[in-house]
This record gives sequence, C-alpha cells and structure tokens, in this order.
Amino acid sequence: MKKSVKPSLSAILLGSAIAAASGSASAYNLYSEAGTELDLDIEAALGVFSSQENYRPKPEGGGSDWQEGYLKYGLSGQHTYSSGASLYGALNLVSSATWGDGDAGGFTSGDESETDLEDAYVGWRSGNLIPALGQDGLDLSFGRQNFVIGDGFLINGDSLNLGDALGNDLDRGGAYWLAARKAFDRTAIARIGGSEGLRSDLFWLESDNKAQAETELAGLNLEYVIPEGTFGMTYLEGLDVNEDFGYANRDGQETVSLRYQGNAGVNNLFLSGEFVTQDQGDDSKDADAWYLEAGWTFADLPWSPSVNYRYSTFDEGFDPLFFGFNRGYGTWFQGEVAANYAGPFNSDADVHHLGLKASPTETLSLGTLFFDFSDTTGGSGGLDGQEIDLYAEWVVNPHLIVSPLVGFYSPDHSDANGGTQIGNDDTNVYAQLIAVVPF
Repeated sequence: MKKSVKPSLSAILLGSAIAAASGSASAYNLYSEAGTELDLDIEAALGVFSSQENYRPKPEGGGSDWQEGYLKYGLSGQHTYSSGASLYGALNLVSSATWGDGDAGGFTSGDESETDLEDAYVGWRSGNLIPALGQDGLDLSFGRQNFVIGDGFLINGDSLNLGDALGNDLDRGGAYWLAARKAFDRTAIARIGGSEGLRSDLFWLESDNKAQAETELAGLNLEYVIPEGTFGMTYLEGLDVNEDFGYANRDGQETVSLRYQGNAGVNNLFLSGEFVTQDQGDDSKDADAWYLEAGWTFADLPWSPSVNYRYSTFDEGFDPLFFGFNRGYGTWFQGEVAANYAGPFNSDADVHHLGLKASPTETLSLGTLFFDFSDTTGGSGGLDGQEIDLYAEWVVNPHLIVSPLVGFYSPDHSDANGGTQIGNDDTNVYAQLIAVVPF
C-alpha cells in the first residue's frame, strides 16, 4: 500500500473510487526493473442503504432497503526510456451488483450483477523531450478510460450506472450510487503543458452507456494555473447520439464554460465558480447554468472547522451532461436523496447550499450539509424541498475507509401534486453506510 494516512480523510476518500478519480485508488507493485513497472490494481467498495420513502419512477411506495458493491481488478504499468519519455497503460475489469429492494428512485431492481471491461488504454508521456512544455508536457492516451474536467460540473467520467428496472437495454450492472463504472468506451486525449501556467486538454470521448444515449463529443479545455488558483475555459461539441434513448439535442449541441477555483492568495479561503452556456443545437432555446461558492477554514480553532456556502442555478432544459461526485458530498450530487432519487438532477432548479465540516483527528471528519431547492419543474415548484445530511468520513486503517450518512429530505409536494415522493410529502429519513477497501 503506497498511500499514507497522513492526508486528511477527505483527500483520501475523494481519491478513492466513489470520488470517480481516474485510474485505480491503490496499486501493488509486481515488478520494477530497468525502467519497467507492473502493478496489480485492486479496489472494492460496498454500500448499505435504507430509505423510508420511494420516488418515481419506482412503481410503489413503502420505502426500500438495498445493498451495492463492486470489485475493480487488473493491471497497470509503464516503461520509462532513457530520454525520460514513457509508455503506460492499464487493463482492468469491474464486477458489480445490487441486492435487496433496489434503490429508492427505481433505477435498479436489486437483481443486477455484471462483470465487464473497465479500463483498457495506452498512453505516451514526453518526459524531457519537449523542454518548452516542461516535464511530461505532452501526454497522449487512447482507449477506454476515465476523464474529468475541473471539479466535475460537466464531465466527471461516464459514471451513470443504471440497473434493469427501467429496461434491460439500460442495465449497466447496478451499483447505482457507487458508480462502479466510470470509463468512457473510446477516447483520444492530448494533455499539453505541466502542472503550472498555461495547460490544455484536447479530447474526443464516446460513451457506450445507453442511459447517456451513447453520446459522442469532442472538446478543448484550457487552464491557467497559478498559486492563487486555476482559471479554466472549456468548449464541448456534441458529435453524435443514439436518439432511440433520448438526448436528441446533443447532436450538434455546443457548451461553453468559464470557471475559477482557488484561494485568491488568502490562506484558509476557498472560492469556486463556474458559468456555462449551452446552445442546444436544435429549435430549443439556449440554456445556462452557474454557481458561486465561498468557504473559510478556521485553522486555528480545535478540529479546524470549515464553512462553505454555494448558490447554483440551472435553466429549464439545461443538459448537465456527465457530471459526477468529485470533491466531496454535495459536488455535484446536491443532496443524497434529492440528487440520487427524488430530483432535481442539476437542471431546472435553484439551489442554496450550506456545508459545515470539522476534523477531530487526522483520520476522522464530521460534516453537515443543508440544501434548499426552489424554482423547479418550469417554475411550478414540483421538486421544491429541503434536505439536511449528517455524515462522517473515517479512515479506520490503510485498507478500510468508512463513511456513514443520515439524511432528512422534506419535499414540498408528493407525486400526486407534481413531486416524485410516492404517496405523501412527509420528511423522509434516509441512511447509507459506504465502505471502501483499497488493497
């Protein structure tokens, strides 16, 4: 195990599989000689879930109890030449399953299991061959792999993992919350520049995920990285889509994003924001989405507590594309109940979010999240509501990370009045326990 328990729990947890980080969370070296390395990659995750209420498209109410799990395993390696340039690659499988009642939103039935290819890519890094670009300033990779832009507001892997509850064509093996599968089916990615200054990504991505209508897109990501933060601009263009599964407007869709994240040179300050405008590529009107977030860490107080506030707004018809769990609970699944089961799903909504977090020890963090959802479903308020989540993140030991969470979701409306909670608008008590096992 190469990882240390010294970093904060959040850094470790978010580097794990449930944070949808590219590559494997842990690796065991099998061979290292003459510039050649071969690693065994293994990662496992298990989730236990319970919800007092169910949500459309679940066919009936009464609550649900279910379990999810996956095991990722395979090989990765690289060979470094005398010039410093290197070849690298990985080949990994994922076995995933859902048991029990299926999830509260009706996206899994509880009877899914599948083993399939996950990572299968090769790449080349330039080493010192191009001094103007710095060390490894050119990185070319091809194949089946994960890809992330910024903090995942638009692209955080192809991580939507439905089961068979909505039809066998959409079944990706379950493990809906854990997002067992994250790799795009086909990619060509050029990363240009180092970790500081001006850098860019040129990419082509093709999904084989029918829940994403097998979308094909290409784009350019530009970033300017300085100690005070990262400025970014992204352009995405939809190239093709399987219209049998919806999202017809993605063929020709153009999306432009501007963002910033950093501390503006002020210790303990956190600032983040992104503005996105989207040309739907058909007769639909354009749609925008944006957010602003500010946070402060009281580093001199016991437990180093932090507080963050964020406002995000999404136009009706905005396509959130491939957003995903990235830098912690609430990004970009806003509310464990709302974002996973009840809605809204990062479209047609305004969201106020307040987060509090503290770390009693280096291996334990405690947090509270509040969300207020308004102006949903075309302004009718059908998915308006509030949610409070209480959670912990605990590194039990280098091979076990545990995160329990309890959520309280209060919808303004039941399914009979334009909402999605089946049978009532009572406060739902929801619980989950996630365990990640990096070997």
